[in-house]
Amino acid sequence: MNRNHLPILLALLCAAAIAIAGCSADRSDSETDQSADAGATTEGNGSEPDTTDPQPAETGPAVADFDAQEIYEQASRGVVTVVSVFGDESALGAGGGQGSGFVIGDNGEIVTNAHVVTDAQGTGDADINQAEEVFVEFSDRNQVPAEIIGFDPNADTALLKIDPEGLDFEPLELGDSGEVAVGTPVAAIGSPFGQEQSLSIGIISATDRSIESLTDFRIDGALQTDASINPGNSGGPLIDPEGRVVGVNQQINTTSGGNEGVGFAVPANLVQRSIEDLRESGEAKYAFIGVTSVPLYPQLADKLDVDAPTGSLILAVTNGSPAAEAGLKGAGDDPETIEFQGREIEVGGDVIVSIDGEKLVGENDLSELITAARPGDTVKVEVIRDGDRKTFDVTLKARPNSID
Repeated sequence: MNRNHLPILLALLCAAAIAIAGCSADRSDSETDQSADAGATTEGNGSEPDTTDPQPAETGPAVADFDAQEIYEQASRGVVTVVSVFGDESALGAGGGQGSGFVIGDNGEIVTNAHVVTDAQGTGDADINQAEEVFVEFSDRNQVPAEIIGFDPNADTALLKIDPEGLDFEPLELGDSGEVAVGTPVAAIGSPFGQEQSLSIGIISATDRSIESLTDFRIDGALQTDASINPGNSGGPLIDPEGRVVGVNQQINTTSGGNEGVGFAVPANLVQRSIEDLRESGEAKYAFIGVTSVPLYPQLADKLDVDAPTGSLILAVTNGSPAAEAGLKGAGDDPETIEFQGREIEVGGDVIVSIDGEKLVGENDLSELITAARPGDTVKVEVIRDGDRKTFDVTLKARPNSID
């Protein structure tokens, strides 16, 4: 989406930033020291996005077997350009924006990014307003009004609805993003810089990335691709060799404001969960536990003399959060710190080692397990505290948009 009144938080051409692909807007690196995901705020290792090393694909179609022309012919009739109108201005002027989207059903349901059809301008916006009018344009140039069924700032997803009567389109199928492997060829279709129905191809260059949402919490399980993603691609599909949508293109990592070969897509599994909630109630709710943590790995565990090679070391517990009410402990107001492998780490907090018996192994496992739960669910949180293992019953609450 192209707006010329964005504040400095989303300033154009900000060096070494992440840009929301539909908004021509960058996120500054000053925000990346600490991030929040699924109510479990996680400090990474100082780089963005997260540094989980991608594993080479053991199986999957070769790039040579990827028929981009066939995929385009099959999918392009289901891809739309989304034009949003804010205020009384023209949709192509200062009060409007443009992105991409795709049809997911014969009944006229369309998926796009929330930031394409709202005035969200950064993480943790307290008040997000939807566009006054939205139009979608198909490949045959038919342009029709769309209703916003709901939007989800946590997944940066929006569900639109049009009257399908008389329109020529082919719905796209959502695939399983959990089965996508590094090296899988993909196609991105959308409207970069307003150039409708544009195709770019590449591969999945990493999986399980952690990227910014429109709240203080992060989107885990995101897909990284070297397919060209530019402003205006936001909300468009990232398509696998079988023609299924495995991700919704959302942002780029850029130093120039344009494509640098690293784009990110919201994973289809999260999109599926989001649109099911939006379809049912017009909003999507996520669980919140309320801890800030750093991932534990074997070398750090040895340094701290923790009897577990992996987990999440709690740095702080949010006041009034489910974690606080259950008795989980952080490092405290005046924490002891150690220097390890070039980093200062606050110690003394609990180490979470499992949720409902499932061990925390990956860097984002805590946030992903909390995201999989629902507000009101009670989970068993196993921790190591002062060398002893303890289990706490934590009743999760609904995730807020921001953390004070």
